[in-house]
Amino acid sequence: MYIFKNILFASLIVFLAQISFAGDTLHVVTHNKETVVTDPVEGNSYYKRWGVFPSKTIPIRKITLHVKFGCPDSMRCADWDYLDFITIRRAGGKNRESRDFEIARMLTPYGGAFAKDWKFNWEVDVTDFSLLLRDSVEIEYNHTGWEPNKDRGWKITLDFEIVKGTPVAEPVSIQKIYSGAFLYGDSAESIEEKLPSVNFTKNSAADFAKFRVLHTGHGANPGDHCGEFCSKNRMIYFNSDLVDKSPIWKKCGDNPLYPQAGTWLYDRAHWCPGYLQIPDEYLLPLQQTDNSINIDMEPYRVAKSQAVENITAYIIQYKKAATQNDVTILDIVAPTLKQAHARKNPICASPIVVIKNNGKKALTSVKINYGTKGFKTNTYSWKGNLTFGQQEEIVLPGTVDAKTGDNFFTVSLLNPNNKKDEFANDNAMGYSFVKAPVHNGNLVVVFKTNNEPKDNSWKLTDAFGKTLYSRGFDSVQKNELFKDTLQMKAGNYQFLVLDTAGNGLEFWANARGGRGYVRLQDATGNLLKSFVSDFGNSVIYNFSVTTDQSDWTPMNADESIELYPTRTTGKTELEYFSGTPQDVKVQIITDEGANLVEEHLYKNLKEGSFSYDMSYLPAQRYYVKVFVNGVLKFNKRLRVERRN
Repeated sequence: MYIFKNILFASLIVFLAQISFAGDTLHVVTHNKETVVTDPVEGNSYYKRWGVFPSKTIPIRKITLHVKFGCPDSMRCADWDYLDFITIRRAGGKNRESRDFEIARMLTPYGGAFAKDWKFNWEVDVTDFSLLLRDSVEIEYNHTGWEPNKDRGWKITLDFEIVKGTPVAEPVSIQKIYSGAFLYGDSAESIEEKLPSVNFTKNSAADFAKFRVLHTGHGANPGDHCGEFCSKNRMIYFNSDLVDKSPIWKKCGDNPLYPQAGTWLYDRAHWCPGYLQIPDEYLLPLQQTDNSINIDMEPYRVAKSQAVENITAYIIQYKKAATQNDVTILDIVAPTLKQAHARKNPICASPIVVIKNNGKKALTSVKINYGTKGFKTNTYSWKGNLTFGQQEEIVLPGTVDAKTGDNFFTVSLLNPNNKKDEFANDNAMGYSFVKAPVHNGNLVVVFKTNNEPKDNSWKLTDAFGKTLYSRGFDSVQKNELFKDTLQMKAGNYQFLVLDTAGNGLEFWANARGGRGYVRLQDATGNLLKSFVSDFGNSVIYNFSVTTDQSDWTPMNADESIELYPTRTTGKTELEYFSGTPQDVKVQIITDEGANLVEEHLYKNLKEGSFSYDMSYLPAQRYYVKVFVNGVLKFNKRLRVERRN
């Protein structure tokens, strides 16, 4: 167990170069770079560690759980998308009884193609458990699954970031409503019998309650593949009144963690591989002593079901909100280095922030100051209508000032409802970010279609969203190379590539789709930007144009390297492009033991396609590594299979 304490207002940059000006903050790290592997026999591996949290006398404003993943030092990253649970086992000391409160749910990524230095950070608000996260607490990480555990796993860190201060509303009780894996759709077992209406009594000090739900669907019935790959409605009733009806479904093609080795882009029942689930939350007015809460699922029946709805839900009762006028900054979506927002960054205009109303009174106005450190501060007057607990994502006007190197963007909120904020410590936030690319006014879009060109299109818009150039493709334009020269004035732009099928220009499980690619070059053929073909739904690329050559982003800084197919019974093809000739070495190694199988050297290579016949090799997993001038630039998994 590790404890770190600091005052964030005066601290150095912490956690992804973020500063939240929120007063006294401490970090309780229960699992520190812990290697977790499966138990292939039992299917569950339990990692229990203790942490010392604030005492019950210390007021807590907010608790954020940061979950960091990486590849273990002595192993490779694990393969499968398993369901992992983060749970409070015991609270208040070792002699206390088990609480078994699931506070977070992690869906592991397909990590088979991640490099050794891969890492990713997720976070989720767990303030609702502040009654339990006190004194000595035993936190359990349960890694489920059945894959081999001798050579693969995950390195995880659980870091509880605790902000001290007056609670938004003081919690008075927490009650578990549902907890389990509930068979769904089976003709012999009704899920409604397992999810009955649950009564609870209003605490005499309580004003409202929050219904907090973690819910994911799993299993695969023949035909419809329920419950992982089917969308079904969930209904929530409070005191017999319907308060929500929503599909238990999540789009995965925009997952910020991409590409992954497996079927990462398939939409799923409220989850995606490589995803720390954000709970569904419902604020409920407590106007009577006796209350009831109930979850119902859409009617669904099969003869013998394998579908499972994994549901954990709590009622947390709270006193009245502590303030009348209280706004907080929840997040800076852009500009930031935060991995969860990587698809939208970097940006050169229109910053995006998220605010929340923590006051009793509806939030109808707030003054927002924002800008990059060292540049002028901008001001925006937001108007709207947010009731207590509501939040909103706001796109701020103007450009994002930046210099080459490190930049720091800050946001501060002032005068909610033209009043003094009654808790101002969470009104400011800042993130480090990198400057968006800068190019000249002549760009060439190089677009190679795949076998399904009608799914794809691209467009270029200006800073105001006006489309300046675009191209779509029809079904006969298969495997064709298109080059379009764009001429732009100085300003800010966005290049957007779309795939309506959600499987990018390449996806290993869509062999009939083939492979395409897209990259940006200048008029003389220099490489400006190459995009990963396995991108899912879309690619967003923000950039600026200027005539000042000294400000241009270096050309040929990276190479375009693609391998397809990555699952083959025979040939695979490596495609290489660089703006300048370089010495390139290609190695094919075995997964187990990393034995060298083939090595190919290409001197002064600028562009080329190379075919490798794998049919003579044993059926197993290999890696194709590409070194450019001695530096590893590409590492892709290749699975060789035998013909049926």
